[in-house]
Amino acid sequence: MRAFLSAPRTERAILVLIVLNGITIGLETSTFLVDRIGGLLHLVDQAVLIVFVVEIAARVYSHRGAFFKDPWNWFDAIIVGIALIPASGPASVLRALRILRALRLVSAVPNMRRVVAALLSAIPGMASIIGLLLLTMYVSAVLATVQFGPTSPEYFKDLPTSLFTLFQIMTGESWPEIVQQVMTQHPWAWLFFVVYILASSFVVLNLFIAVVVNAMDAQTVSAEERETDERLTALMQELARLHAKIDSLQRPQEHGAPAQTT
Repeated sequence: MRAFLSAPRTERAILVLIVLNGITIGLETSTFLVDRIGGLLHLVDQAVLIVFVVEIAARVYSHRGAFFKDPWNWFDAIIVGIALIPASGPASVLRALRILRALRLVSAVPNMRRVVAALLSAIPGMASIIGLLLLTMYVSAVLATVQFGPTSPEYFKDLPTSLFTLFQIMTGESWPEIVQQVMTQHPWAWLFFVVYILASSFVVLNLFIAVVVNAMDAQTVSAEERETDERLTALMQELARLHAKIDSLQRPQEHGAPAQTT
């Protein structure tokens, strides 16, 4: 069973079913298609769900307790388990969560798993950058509220409003209009916004990218190292078998008996 589940054909079949299920769930959002082939879409959805449940059960059976030691197995089991909750009455909102089954592509595709692992490994480094970004936004929001609040209350009337406006400016959304309106009363305001955009967008956000890229590089190197270690282990095992075989051939000669050939 374990060999069957890990066979390339089986993995490709599960991958195809994940993609097919994601497409059918997306098609069910169209009232035009539901009115015409809604029954077929529902049938495909239920059939794929049954396959997923059988697959998870087979993996639990074949791996026993080791199944629960892998976080990706927990990920698959939770996503499939959500789909088993009856989508009726108060739980009808859970019907929309069926699309989460498409996220099984992450666990089914090794490259996606490496990307997610890299992002998770980058969280400690990202925490300090997030703190720096929050500090920059907080200091800038206090300054903007004090300086621009009386003249531009729609953008800087209080601290929460200023934080939201500065977050919007950081993303590059409609910031020229905001800056131009503020500059009608404060001609020097361009200096504040230029410094803020440089500090938040071009420095802090680029640090995010640097940390993530570094983590992905480290994850790729780790995968290559594991592959090299596996090859070295297999080579050492083969050498050990050859050494044992040579010893078995030499023992009869040491006792004066003719050596047996194989």
